[in-house]
Amino acid sequence: MDLLQSYAKSDGEDEEEQVNLEENPPSPDSSPPRISLPSKSSAPTVDDTMLALSVAGRNRIFSKPIDPAQHVVAYNPTYDQLWAPICGPAHPYAKDGLAQGMRNHKLGFVENAAIDTFVFDEQYNTFHKYGYAADPSGSSGTNYVGDLDALQKNNGISVYNIPQSRQRKRKLEKKIERKEDEANDVDVDDDVNNPASDNWLKKNRQSPWAGKKQGVEVEFTEEQKKYAEEYAVKKAEKEKGSDNNTGEVVAEKSTFHGKEEKDYQGRSWIAPPKDAKAKNDQCYMPKRWIHTWSGHTKGVSAIRFFPKQGHLLLSAGMDSKVKIWDVHNSGKCMRTYMGHGKAVRDISFSNDGTKFLSAGYDKNIKYWDTETGQVISTFSTGKVPYVVKQNPDDDKQNILLAGMHDKKIVQWDMNSGKITQEYDQHLGAVNTITFVDDNRRFVTSSDDKSLRVWEFGIPVVIKYISEPHMHSMPAISLHPNSNWLAAQSLDNKIMIYSTRERFQLNKKKMFAGHIVAGYACQVNFSPDGQYVMSGDGEGKCWFWNWKTCKVSRTLKCHEGVCIGVEWHPLEQSKVATCGWDGLIKYWD
Repeated sequence: MDLLQSYAKSDGEDEEEQVNLEENPPSPDSSPPRISLPSKSSAPTVDDTMLALSVAGRNRIFSKPIDPAQHVVAYNPTYDQLWAPICGPAHPYAKDGLAQGMRNHKLGFVENAAIDTFVFDEQYNTFHKYGYAADPSGSSGTNYVGDLDALQKNNGISVYNIPQSRQRKRKLEKKIERKEDEANDVDVDDDVNNPASDNWLKKNRQSPWAGKKQGVEVEFTEEQKKYAEEYAVKKAEKEKGSDNNTGEVVAEKSTFHGKEEKDYQGRSWIAPPKDAKAKNDQCYMPKRWIHTWSGHTKGVSAIRFFPKQGHLLLSAGMDSKVKIWDVHNSGKCMRTYMGHGKAVRDISFSNDGTKFLSAGYDKNIKYWDTETGQVISTFSTGKVPYVVKQNPDDDKQNILLAGMHDKKIVQWDMNSGKITQEYDQHLGAVNTITFVDDNRRFVTSSDDKSLRVWEFGIPVVIKYISEPHMHSMPAISLHPNSNWLAAQSLDNKIMIYSTRERFQLNKKKMFAGHIVAGYACQVNFSPDGQYVMSGDGEGKCWFWNWKTCKVSRTLKCHEGVCIGVEWHPLEQSKVATCGWDGLIKYWD
């Protein structure tokens, strides 16, 4: 390069000297002039902004790259200059030629674009169906990418603007194919081919503006017509039963198993013995198993002693029967009450014991006469009642409260048979109803893991108790002094709440050790309040000391779940338990 430049320089000097000679001819005395030939440089003119590189055996010219750290560019670079490799040739395995530093995605550089969701879905589905789509870089969809022959054939339509003529043609073809399939395969699925079934209606339903029916009409066989008629009758009966707010209708009857309903003095068999009274005020834990009642053919879900006397024991069975047993004398079943179509969930005596309530999974609540076994009245909302309770006040024995599966507490006036109030605040099925504060308020628990306190007759929650650590409480019992509530929590604990104004949790009193998770095992107190007892899922009956909160005794009572425990109101050391093995056991 230097040699060529020096040669060009010397050549230029000779030309200048020759011009000077022409203007000023030399004198005769001077030496003869020197003649030089014109010359031309063969070296090409090289722009220092271009670099010649050889990549993979091919000569390719690359622009000088722009330094990514440079924030200002003094000229307008081209696309190739902007996207040229920073150093060296392009990566041989990069399909798009972008350097790794230029990527924000494994396939290259992605920029955000404002494309409407509907437009994107339209073009995406059109491309996958027809093979072409509008080019997003084009103006207003004038450019297309993909199969241009299909574009011309379909006149550029998308999947969302198919002509109505073609739509009608497609519907007609599908309808004919569907009916041909039904005609060829009649017996495969009766529910689909049955014109009265829901599946057939869903499959063949048309809108009011669908126009006239076209295609082949299929004639149904005699078997299909008969099936359709039977199906329609069953469906009508089912809808009729669901529309009426009544449960299942079962014949109500009762059977007396004793010798005679009245003794020689004319006293009823439910009359308490005259000499029955508490011997002392202190209770003792039972030690031995003294009697078994085994009349139920399935599990026993609840037991209740006759109020104040305890000479009779009422039991609710999963065999849809309610039985009452003699505790004081013979120890036999005295009467069976049959009126429910499914398992009985809960039972509750009136204050004097002459009547009782039963709630069953047949969605009925029945009010029975204990002595005669007759059903006085039946109540139902069309939902399953989980708990029934009468108002404990003697002047309000006609008021019935029921916690329902549909999250409501329903209040009936049993004299008129009408619903007088609904308490609707819970978010789950209502499990318990417990009256507190001289029966002016009541506490309810639910599957929504909360406790709610209500003013009787006012459907507004006055106290709402719900904490993150709380579990569902399917059984609650009131302490004999009426100051505390024992709630069976499904985290295998018994929680104690105050019945004062604030209904606070007593953190110092907590009873644990048993396993009740998943079962609504009843919790109860001894008449003197000295002991807390509960069944558990392993068939045991647990006794805790109220003051120390320590386990005092456990008894293995049943095979399976021990669901109910009751302390005799007068016999201070006797306890009745029931379980899912169908037995009721008496302990002393």
